[in-house]
Amino acid sequence: MRQLPLGVQLAVTHRFETFHEGGNREAVLALVALVAEPGHGPLWLYGPPGCGRSHLLQAACARAGEYGLTAAWLPLAAARGADPAMLAGFERLGLVALDDVESVAGDAGWERALFTLWNELAEQHGRLVLAASAAPAAIPFGLRDLASRLASAQVRRLQPLAESEQAEALLRRARHRGLELPPETLGYLTRRAPRDFAALCRLLDELDTESLAAQRRLTVPFVRDWLGRGGA
Repeated sequence: MRQLPLGVQLAVTHRFETFHEGGNREAVLALVALVAEPGHGPLWLYGPPGCGRSHLLQAACARAGEYGLTAAWLPLAAARGADPAMLAGFERLGLVALDDVESVAGDAGWERALFTLWNELAEQHGRLVLAASAAPAAIPFGLRDLASRLASAQVRRLQPLAESEQAEALLRRARHRGLELPPETLGYLTRRAPRDFAALCRLLDELDTESLAAQRRLTVPFVRDWLGRGGA
């Protein structure tokens, strides 16, 4: 994993094994195939907040590492305002995963850098996956050549998890962390916490840290007390 000067790190929990597919099996399979086999064209994933875009891009980087490929995940929302020259050298990576692509639309410097990276990765047979809130055609890129390249990518839409699927997905995440999440606590969390699954995951991660610090199990009283003290 290439280190970037933005404090960007892969989340250890963001793996394909911890992603609850829901209605996104086609998109996940397309991404898994892109990482596993050379020759796949760039892939564009899009969907609303909480649909798992960042999770999947980081999972792709982790899987690439298992295959011995160098990889980098870059959330462009965090990079906006930085020098686009930071992309220099990315063309030599086995996999580049660019998140929040819409955040640099209209920035001439970043658009030129993305256009150059696209072409250089194609020449080097590198893998490229991009994620955004909307499909390429719906994002106002100023550089026509870049817009044309992006429009040629494979495009897959990600659906957020239905509320009925969130409890099972949260339980899978807890098990991957080695965290015991009793049924009554799981029910309490899904009733009291935000319906946004990404927010639920952040809440679980914070509770894991708090329970370790307090050396307490995730019982309903512990969670209720923590939330009452302003947790999350």
